[in-house]
Amino acid sequence: MTEAKRVDAISLAPQPDVASAGDGLSDARDALGAALDKKALEPVLLDVRGLCSYTNYILTVSGRSDRQVDAIADGVLNSLRKRGIRPLGIEGKGSGQWVLLDFGDAVIHVFHHPVREHYDLEGLWIDASRVAIDVPAEARIPAEESY
Repeated sequence: MTEAKRVDAISLAPQPDVASAGDGLSDARDALGAALDKKALEPVLLDVRGLCSYTNYILTVSGRSDRQVDAIADGVLNSLRKRGIRPLGIEGKGSGQWVLLDFGDAVIHVFHHPVREHYDLEGLWIDASRVAIDVPAEARIPAEESY
């Protein structure tokens, strides 16, 4: 087998569905824990492997106020920095409306909840599978509560 054919055969090999240790899932789960520690609301963790080229997981959470949005983002940053993980990029910090934390294989969106509803990222990624996560009752927004 020539070198070119061997490379093609390797690249065409089926990719495993099971998340590997270095694919961003542990980073996303740590970010989720840090966000919940700061009282984040309505967390959703999406598996976008195979659907996009820039990340494997997207975590979306909400805050009730601009201050809480910034506090959640700071909590996530501090938690991952303790593990030696630094973001590739940060957007929107200080705005209180939407903070994007790009860790490569995991991207975290922290929204002020009305802004999240407006942009509807979960609707944009409707084809992505949701990763099962435990969401405490206090992290849910009651249906009768509106923003």
